[in-house]
Amino acid sequence: MFTSLFPKHLFLLPLVLYWTGCLCCVKQPGPASQSKTTQSKMPAAGGWQILFDGKSLKGWKETAFAGAGKVQVIDGELRIEMGLIMTGANYTNATPKLDYEIEYEAKKTDGADFFAALTFPVGTKAVTFINGGWGGAVTGISSIDMQDASENETTKYLKFEKGQWYKFRIRVTAKKLQVWMDDKVVIEQDIAGRDLSMRAGEIELSAPFGIAAYQSSAAIRNIRVRELPKP
Repeated sequence: MFTSLFPKHLFLLPLVLYWTGCLCCVKQPGPASQSKTTQSKMPAAGGWQILFDGKSLKGWKETAFAGAGKVQVIDGELRIEMGLIMTGANYTNATPKLDYEIEYEAKKTDGADFFAALTFPVGTKAVTFINGGWGGAVTGISSIDMQDASENETTKYLKFEKGQWYKFRIRVTAKKLQVWMDDKVVIEQDIAGRDLSMRAGEIELSAPFGIAAYQSSAAIRNIRVRELPKP
């Protein structure tokens, strides 16, 4: 008698409402969970600052080495021509002094010695990363405890082919210097309590931040720096 007052399909209504309620209770991914995923993929360090625009020598000047060759921009590259002894360029704007990374790419185009030695600050001091010195193979940091790249713990013997690009990345902290070549660690040196300095001679003109080639010519590109996150 009671059921005859309602169409038969209305008996399905409670069941439909039940399943609808269950679906509404299912937790959908919200903005917070999506944000967490995005943050986990973010790089730990800060953003890169470009030091060489590939168009001009803006922010750079030729280093006053005696008998230096030309420094110019060609095809987006910083070209260092072979001089009598050394040729190079200094960055004229401010750079970090500690807790930072430098990255650049370089290739030797001629010569048989270091082709893209980078002088960079470590606090109030400066040192030089030598690549391919002393006849083309010695790689290391000059100087640590008055010993240059050919005679301290950082000394490595690496082969550099003419015309081949190499990517270098240097990390500077108060406790350690690290150098990568083509994403492989080649130097990892504790420096706490060590005496850091430049090797005596004309290379000191590259301080506090400069690139130099010794009786070689080279091309450099993609020079950039970024500060590391504070601990």
